[in-house]
Amino acid sequence: MKILVLGAAAGGGFPQWNSNDRAARRVRAGELRPMTQSSIAVSADGRRWVLFNASPDLRQQINDNRALQPGPDDGLRASPLAAMVLTNADVDHVAGLLNLREGQRLALYGHPRVLEVLARNSIFNVLSPLFVDRRPLHAGHWEHIADQGGRNLGIAVRSFPVPGKIALWLENAGASGLGTAEGDTLGLEISDGKQSFFYIPGCAAMTAELAQRLKGACLVLFDGTLWRDDEMIAAGVGTKTGQRMGHMSCSGPDGTIAAFQDLHIARKIFIHINNTNPLLVEETSERREAEAAGWEIAHDGMEIVLEHALVPAGV
Repeated sequence: MKILVLGAAAGGGFPQWNSNDRAARRVRAGELRPMTQSSIAVSADGRRWVLFNASPDLRQQINDNRALQPGPDDGLRASPLAAMVLTNADVDHVAGLLNLREGQRLALYGHPRVLEVLARNSIFNVLSPLFVDRRPLHAGHWEHIADQGGRNLGIAVRSFPVPGKIALWLENAGASGLGTAEGDTLGLEISDGKQSFFYIPGCAAMTAELAQRLKGACLVLFDGTLWRDDEMIAAGVGTKTGQRMGHMSCSGPDGTIAAFQDLHIARKIFIHINNTNPLLVEETSERREAEAAGWEIAHDGMEIVLEHALVPAGV
C-alpha cells in the first residue's frame, strides 16, 4: 500500500498567506520547506488513488505529484483519483472539492453529518450528482472503497468517532457548544487487505477507547496542530486555545507525545501542523523533543510504503 502526503500543514498552510512571523519570512526566503494544507492519497496498486480530505491546495498538490496526474495514454479528461474520503467538514478538508468540478466521475465518502453539511451548502452542487456519488460511511464497520462505477479500488476504511468539534464555519449556523456530536470528527483505519494504518488529522483528546484501538499499530498519522494549548495566544496571532479549536496539544502531561508513550506504535507521524507550531522548524528544541520521543514530522511529498504488517480482522 502506497501513501502520499499531499499536504502536511493545518488550515492556512505554511506560511499562511498573511503570516509575517520569523518562520514565515524564512519560508519565503527559501530557508524552510513550505507546506500545503493537510491531505493524503492512498493506493493499493499505484494506479488508482483514494484522496483523504480535499485541501484548498488540491490543484497544486495534484500538479506536484506525478502519480495523481493523467497518463500520456489517457483521454482528454482523465484522473487517477477515483474516490475521496472526508474526516470532517473543516474548510481545509472540504474546500478542495471545488477544484474537482469538471465533470470527472468520482465517489465521495463521509459521515452522514458531513454529507448533510455539503448538501445544505449549494456551492458544492458544482460536483454534479451525474458524475459524483455521495456515499455515507458507517462508523465501526469496514467499508470497501469503490469508484463511481462501483469498481473496488482495493482500499477498505473503518471509521470511528474521535473527540473533536464542529467545523469553525458552521459554529454560527445553530450549533450548540462546540458541536461535538458523533460524526463531526472521524478517525480512520485504512487497509489494502494486507496491511493497515490510522489517519487521524484532528483529535481533541486521547480517550481510553482510542488508546486501545491504536495500541500496537504499525503506523499512525496524527493531529499535530499545536505544540501547546495557548500557542496562538502566546504568539499574538489568535484568541483561541487548541482545545477550543478541537485539537489536543503535542506537548504537556495530557498531550499527544505523553499519550502515545506506552502504545507501542511502530511509526508515528505528526500531520496537520499549524504554521505557529515550532515542529515545523528543524533546529528547535521542540522538534528535537518530538523526534527523541520517536515522532516524525510529515512534509509535502512524503512517501510511505507499508509492507508485511498484520491484516486487521474483518477486512
